[in-house]
Formats: sequence, structure tokens, C-alpha cells
Amino acid sequence: MRLIRSWLFVPGDRQRMIDKALALSSDAVIFDIEDSVTPENKSKARGLISKALGRPEGGPLRFVRLNGLDSVWTDKDLEAVVRSGLTGLMIPKVHSVDNLRDFDGRLSKFETGAGLAIGSVRLVAVIESARGLVNAPAIADSSPRLTALMFGAEDFALDLGIISSHVRDPGDMLYARSAAAIAAASARLQAIDRIVKDITDQECLQRDTLKAVELGFTGKAVIHPDQIETVHRAFTPSEEEVVWARRVISAYDEASARGDGAIAVEGRLIDWPIVEQARRIVEATEIS
Repeated sequence: MRLIRSWLFVPGDRQRMIDKALALSSDAVIFDIEDSVTPENKSKARGLISKALGRPEGGPLRFVRLNGLDSVWTDKDLEAVVRSGLTGLMIPKVHSVDNLRDFDGRLSKFETGAGLAIGSVRLVAVIESARGLVNAPAIADSSPRLTALMFGAEDFALDLGIISSHVRDPGDMLYARSAAAIAAASARLQAIDRIVKDITDQECLQRDTLKAVELGFTGKAVIHPDQIETVHRAFTPSEEEVVWARRVISAYDEASARGDGAIAVEGRLIDWPIVEQARRIVEATEIS
């Protein structure tokens, strides 16, 4: 699956927001049936999301955040949204390997019923509890369906009994965020950082997203269209970085042809790990 920088949450019971989201520049949309939808509107959300998934392909990849795996609504969610047009499902509050392994077989039955190949629906596991974070490396390795881990800061703070800083400090929850990103990287999954709830503070969003890049996250969850471009800029290499990367790759390829394994570019020692970093920078420009 291609690299996803921005994951836009969209309330599943809001037709206007759904229509708008599908025309935006976010890399992925997450139609939500969980926290942003009241119990009395769950059925409405399923219907609207199902119709949205049935629209012609194009634009952002389409994910759906289900209600919790132990919810009375989950099977109804699956019946409505497991269909053509669905890229994957976001699973909230994943605490253990058993959560996903049990769900895998359950999902396969709905894939078969919808005429989809078993295993075609991808999964994003949300780590938002102390137990989930401790088990994150095992969770990341638990299913071939997994494409990403997300760190959910608000529920994580609630589980620890602490007050969220509302991301005023980009170093907030540094250990937990880093651990989630490392767990994702260990299984070669994409890593999604927390949302920034203040949709008016672009400086706060930029600081927090740049910290996410430093920590190894590959993308960030957003809750408003105005946050998309700031996130994209942070996860897209600058022109200077791309020029440097191309110079490194060219010099290394020439040196390799001569049988040299390490060279210097602009006074900096360049060996294989640095070259791989340069190649990733160039590859990242292909999605921007």
C-alpha cells in the first residue's frame, strides 16, 4: 500500500462532510462510526458510508473506523461496510494480539459474503491504552492484514489518568509516541501519529507534526481539511533534501561501479545506510 501522510476523520452520519472529504487532497479518509456518531445515529452512518464506498474509485483511500470489537454494533458495522470500495478498517482500542486474531476470522466471513477475496480488507490497529502500548510490538506482528498502527493520545491519557496537554507541547507523551512508532517500524507498518484537536492553531500542528517525523511516524491523523496541507508539507522532503539525496545516490552509484563502498559527499561520509535514506527521500517525493 502506498505511503499515507494524512488520515482525515469524517463523521459517518454527516452526508455533507462525506461528500466534501472524497474531493479533498488527503491521502486517506476514515469514515467514523465510533466516537463521533451517537448511538441513535449509528444506523444512519452505516447507510451513508456504504453508499460512499460504492462511488467510483479515485481520490483518498477509504477506511472505516468501527465501533469497538466487543461492541454490540460491530457485526452490523461489518455487514454494512465490508464491500467493494473499502480499503481497510480502523480498529479502536486494540489491547492484545488476541483482539486482532479473533477478529480476523470474523472479518473473513463478511469478505466472503460480499464477494471479496479473504484478506483483501486491510487493518489499522489503534494503540490507546497502557496494555496496548506494552503489547504493541506483538500486535504489529499479529496479522498480515495490518497496514498501520495509530497512537490514540486522548484515550491513552484517560487510561493513565492524566490530563491531556492538548498538544501544546510537542514533547508531550514522547515515550508512548516513540514506542508506538518503533513497534510499527519493527513490523514494517506505517505509523500514524495522534490528532491535534485545535483546528485553528497551525503553528501547534506544525510543531507536533515535525516532532512526529522525528519520532519515525509516517503519517498523522487530522480532523479538519485545514490541517491537511500542513501535515503534507511536514512529511514531504524539501527541495534541498531532494537535491542532496539525488547527489548522494548518483555519487554512490558511480563509486559502486568502481568498486568503492564508501565515499564522501560535501565532506560527509556516505555509506549504504545513508544511501538508503537518500533513496527513501526521493521515493517520498513521488506521492507529494
